[in-house]
Amino acid sequence: MIAIHNKKNSFSELWIDYCSKNNIPYKTVNCYQSNIISQLSDCDALMWHHHHGDYKDNILAKQLLFSLQHAGVVVFPDFNTNWHFDDKVGQKYLFESIGAPSVPSFVFYDKEDAFSWVRTTNYPKVFKLRGGAGSANVKLVNNQTQAILLVRKAFGKGFPAFDRWSYCKDRCAKFLNGSDTLVGALKGIGRLFVPVKNIHLLHHEKGYIYFQDFIPNNESDTRVIIIGGKAFAIKRLVRKNDFRASGSGSIIHKNDEIDIRCVKIAFETSEKLKSQCIAYDFIFNHENSPLIVEISYGFSPAGYSNCPGYWDRNLLWHEGAFNPYGWMVEMILSNK
Repeated sequence: MIAIHNKKNSFSELWIDYCSKNNIPYKTVNCYQSNIISQLSDCDALMWHHHHGDYKDNILAKQLLFSLQHAGVVVFPDFNTNWHFDDKVGQKYLFESIGAPSVPSFVFYDKEDAFSWVRTTNYPKVFKLRGGAGSANVKLVNNQTQAILLVRKAFGKGFPAFDRWSYCKDRCAKFLNGSDTLVGALKGIGRLFVPVKNIHLLHHEKGYIYFQDFIPNNESDTRVIIIGGKAFAIKRLVRKNDFRASGSGSIIHKNDEIDIRCVKIAFETSEKLKSQCIAYDFIFNHENSPLIVEISYGFSPAGYSNCPGYWDRNLLWHEGAFNPYGWMVEMILSNK
């Protein structure tokens, strides 16, 4: 039997629907309860779509999933898929160690080392925190002065997990360019006064600073998702007067808009990582070679419902509707 941690606005609703329609035995569980191990006594698999912005998930999810995997329980996401989730610093070392083509990244754990580097490097650079999705906690650093201020903050009071001012500006900018509603803009303004529930329980990011090279002239990025031996992809246009594509809401689903080299690299990298499900973000350097920006096991289902088909491991295109959440369930069943 498959245990599914049932959570709103997550893959769990889609997993449950697939299991129900295909007569696959499952039960819902609450992974937050202290007796979760006993709840799983009649199960041989657990599926949990945990989220980086939930403080309880941050405390518990990886630890529980990895513990169960040690005990022989099949889990989604498993260790190889999950340990680097929402950890851009960890991903830097991962990409370098396996030789994956990625955007050059730089991380410092000592303030003076960071000062020495920002005073000698070229600009612009892209500043990021370890965590965050949808281009949250990502800023373009145009000069040494801006970089020095960021270093001081990184080794001082640090950065909040949720930047309310940046969120407000983002929602308002999307409304002005037509990619968000007036309600969305008002929600952004409201966050200046009413914080996200329990956001104070997420820790400040401090004690390190992380930069990536800025790769100019990218009007979009390419998101490729690998689940087992299948791949699907979208192109995301950058925001107006911005360099960020993630979270823009401007999506192209046509498969002929996708550079097949990105799909090939994503398959090859997933095989090296031995991962169940990974979403890859690609941009292109001055030589028009694809580079991985970052990865994540999770993604927002709404952005992919219009994908017209998928590629198999031989890069052959399969036209038509598909159910990637069903692929996840079938993957778990095949490994039980």
